[in-house]
Amino acid sequence: MGASLPPKEANLFKLIVLDAALFSCTEKWWISNETWEFGVDMLACQSVFCVRKSYETKQYKKGLKAADAILKKFPDHGETLSMKGLTLNCMDRKSEAYELVRLGLKNDVKSHVCWHVYGLLYRSDREYREAIKCYRNALRIDPDNIEILRDLSLLQAQMRDLTGFVETRQQLLTLKPNHRMNWIGFAVANHLCSNVAKAVEILEAYEGTLEDDYPPDNERCEHGEMLLYKISLLEECGFLERALEELHKKEPKIVDKLTSKEQEVSLLVKLGRLEEGANHYRALLAMNPDNYRYYEGLQKCFGLYSENGKYSSDEIDLLDALYKSLAEQFTWSSAVKRIPLDFLQGDKFCAAAANYIKPLLTKGVPSLFSDLSPLYDQPGKADILEQLILELEHSISGDGRYPDRTEKEPPSTLLWILFFLAQHYDRRGQYDIALSKIDEAIQHTPTGIDLYSVKSRILKHAGDLVAAASLADEARCMDLADRYINSESVKRMLQADQVALAEKIVVLFTKDGDQHNNLHDMQCMWYELASGESYFRQGDLGRALKKFLAVEKHYADITEDQFDFHSYCLRKMTLRAYVDMLRLQDRLHSHAYFHKAAAGAIRCYLKLYDSPLNSPAEVEDNTSKATQKKKMKKQRKAERAKKEAEEKIEGSSACGTSKSGKRHIKPVDPDPYGENLLKTDDPLSEATKYLKLLQKNSSDSLETHLLSFEVNMRKPKILLAFQAVKQLLRLDADNPDSHCCLIKFFHKVSSMPAPVSGAEKLVWSVLEAERPSISQLQEKTLSEANKIFLGNHEDSLMHRAAVAEMLYTLDPTKKLEAVKIIEDSSNKVVPTNGALGLVMEWKLKDCIAVHKLLDNVLIDTDAALRWKVRCAEYFPYSIYFEGSRSSAVNNSLNNLDTETPLNGGANGPDIIQSGNAFTSNGKLEAFKNLKI
Repeated sequence: MGASLPPKEANLFKLIVLDAALFSCTEKWWISNETWEFGVDMLACQSVFCVRKSYETKQYKKGLKAADAILKKFPDHGETLSMKGLTLNCMDRKSEAYELVRLGLKNDVKSHVCWHVYGLLYRSDREYREAIKCYRNALRIDPDNIEILRDLSLLQAQMRDLTGFVETRQQLLTLKPNHRMNWIGFAVANHLCSNVAKAVEILEAYEGTLEDDYPPDNERCEHGEMLLYKISLLEECGFLERALEELHKKEPKIVDKLTSKEQEVSLLVKLGRLEEGANHYRALLAMNPDNYRYYEGLQKCFGLYSENGKYSSDEIDLLDALYKSLAEQFTWSSAVKRIPLDFLQGDKFCAAAANYIKPLLTKGVPSLFSDLSPLYDQPGKADILEQLILELEHSISGDGRYPDRTEKEPPSTLLWILFFLAQHYDRRGQYDIALSKIDEAIQHTPTGIDLYSVKSRILKHAGDLVAAASLADEARCMDLADRYINSESVKRMLQADQVALAEKIVVLFTKDGDQHNNLHDMQCMWYELASGESYFRQGDLGRALKKFLAVEKHYADITEDQFDFHSYCLRKMTLRAYVDMLRLQDRLHSHAYFHKAAAGAIRCYLKLYDSPLNSPAEVEDNTSKATQKKKMKKQRKAERAKKEAEEKIEGSSACGTSKSGKRHIKPVDPDPYGENLLKTDDPLSEATKYLKLLQKNSSDSLETHLLSFEVNMRKPKILLAFQAVKQLLRLDADNPDSHCCLIKFFHKVSSMPAPVSGAEKLVWSVLEAERPSISQLQEKTLSEANKIFLGNHEDSLMHRAAVAEMLYTLDPTKKLEAVKIIEDSSNKVVPTNGALGLVMEWKLKDCIAVHKLLDNVLIDTDAALRWKVRCAEYFPYSIYFEGSRSSAVNNSLNNLDTETPLNGGANGPDIIQSGNAFTSNGKLEAFKNLKI
């Protein structure tokens, strides 16, 4: 190397120097293969570094060229083969990549580079456990390789191998103690491993290595975050005095002053220094008087906070005095006026509510009802609000003034009063009054977009989903630039099973190109869930499964996305946020969207199991729904033809070349209708995958154990089904579904043949031992337990329906008695002091469930018809019951010329499709010439 190199070789040598800075590999890496002698072919060795440098800078073609140059002279060089495979993997040539990496490892099994590359290959495919095995093999060869140790620690954090994470981080700190990130990483690892005191010791040891004038100005934020993290650890350990002392001592070095003050007041309250805490909370309120957490903390300092929101009369008086004094200090605060509404009662509540509501009605705040809606869960407050708003309406309609004021209100005040009343009566189930109020508001101001959205919501609750979709689209047409209104319109269409129309409207706010893939890339889960539920209602299990599993894929991606933060957060010192993120990830699958998607997928698999493809049941179902199936088939063919045409037109642009010369290939969904998903050989096995996730993350959900019961009864796994029954009884023994599962289970067990094998006898003995512990069945037959359950819940419609179903299950000859139990139900009036109308107890969804029970389970057509006629009187706007005021009946009576829905549904939408434009045929036409 003493002689000067030619220009070409010199440039390659510069790459070696750069590569050495980028990689933490040893200088001997390129001579690790014993078959190479030092200095035999310096150009070939430099070319190996060129391969790695090209891989790191994503110059894959250049890297392949260098690798091929080496392999011409040394075709069996394992490390070059591995690096070439890793490069091919980045070019989506995975099969070739795995073949080359395995060949390289075979040729040089003692190379830590080959094992490291093999691990990187597995990591890219999310095979983290296999990647960890490869990294450990690499470390057996080179135990002090910092790059491999760092990669291993990231995977251990990802897989929550916390013990291994601590060991690896300790080894990294031992090898490189002058690196800040190694200290912090070791502390965080101990924190995650629940060794908080050890984490504090590590951070203090790290601080001991710093100079007195540390940190410099460019690192003050990072150092301040580390100090706040240390204080939070001391608080978590219970060293409150020490944490407070540390906070006061290091306060000049902490940049985030607000968090510092919040941490201080939290410590003061926990130490019982409530007077100081109250002063600090008042100081925080002066900074932000609308922060509800500060008011809650102030109440705790005065001993006036209750988790359940219930207070004695003396406590209410003290709270009232407290908030009156705060209101004088923070006159502009909304929170100081809103919070007292949660604990005040009677006349004081009425006065405070009037004081809070009047300015917001004058100002015109559309979210006022949403703000006050939690008060409807407190007895009596809904009635007071109703009386109050009706008085305001009467006064404003009469002389244009509030009752206690002389100045006149603007005309819009009456509009917002009517707007509030419409939502109020909708919440109470008085849909006639709600619609009359919202119609009056629309007549007052026909250009108010929010009015049409609320009317759409009222009609949805009343059961007229088609009219609700039409009104929502009318609101959308009034402001085509509003994405929220567009999304709400799509949601209403999906609820009305107008899927094809919803698909065309939802893409109006997506980018050009493959628009539905764009929705998937944006993780638009509300749309996928609503679309999947619509397909499930229509019996299209393939598409329904595809939508539900797409949501599950989003959560897998979210879990995967945390990987990059394991190193980023340690480097940027956002330690508190990092730990919170990890804890959030640990409970990620308990989120409501995942629960809905997993439950939807399980129901699809259960339905697929009950009616497999090409089974007699499916043939019979197809015969009964021939018309609908034909329409869906035509629609599917039309969509396929349209997509093929679009692909031909866009082929040149989709597969063209960009400025960088890279070829863009448009991804094609190989199974757009989910047909391959339906070809599973074992639907129950697929359902069990998602059931286990629900049992792990949503164990307190009744639906989780209902699904577990259904799946395990079909397998049959008797003990697992019994476990689900016990969980249901633990969560809510009085729930109708819990009662049904209990009776069904023991009825199934009683009909099973006598046990023969040892395993069967063991199961039988467990059930015999457990049955006496179930209070509902102690010394009772199933029929007696069912009768007692009816006596305890005879006023509830759904409980009576559950009893009727179980009576029929236990003895099919008692069908007439079961039907009578349901028909003897009475729709009682809910106790209320409301000024207008009656609030009935029955809910629309419950009545629909009872009708399906009569029609499909008890199989009594006459009883189902009688029930339908009866419910049509209670729910006149319901399309399901063909109520007298529903859009379906009105359309048939008025002989309206509406188009058949694109998805083959039974009811046509009130929206006319013309080319690619969508126009409304509702009231929008009355003011289409107005400039809004």
